[in-house]
Amino acid sequence: QVQLVESGGGVVQAGGSLRLSCAASGRTLGRLNMAWFRQAPGKEREFVARISWSGGTTYYADSVKGRFTISRDNAKNTLSLQMNGLKPEDTAVYYCAGGGDGETYAYWGQGTQVTVSS
Repeated sequence: QVQLVESGGGVVQAGGSLRLSCAASGRTLGRLNMAWFRQAPGKEREFVARISWSGGTTYYADSVKGRFTISRDNAKNTLSLQMNGLKPEDTAVYYCAGGGDGETYAYWGQGTQVTVSS
């Protein structure tokens, strides 16, 4: 079993930056594909970015491509999401997920709120 805990959310002005982190416990992340998702109020959860277990392959939603960067440190058992050029439409609860692919993952964090003010 893997426990995932996100941190780093907060309130930022449009154009600003935030860095989200996801700390894992229970087992190593080393062989797990990992991802970030988000859910805005009144909307369905949507995919943001994913990274392969080795870190060698990344994939982004078109809405964040060029602004967000997903990374991982398997030695520290952590996943990160660097978010630059934030827009009000990026406001959402951001979730860390692991152990899956596409839209389906076995493990989920509790989420961290990101609010971007205009």
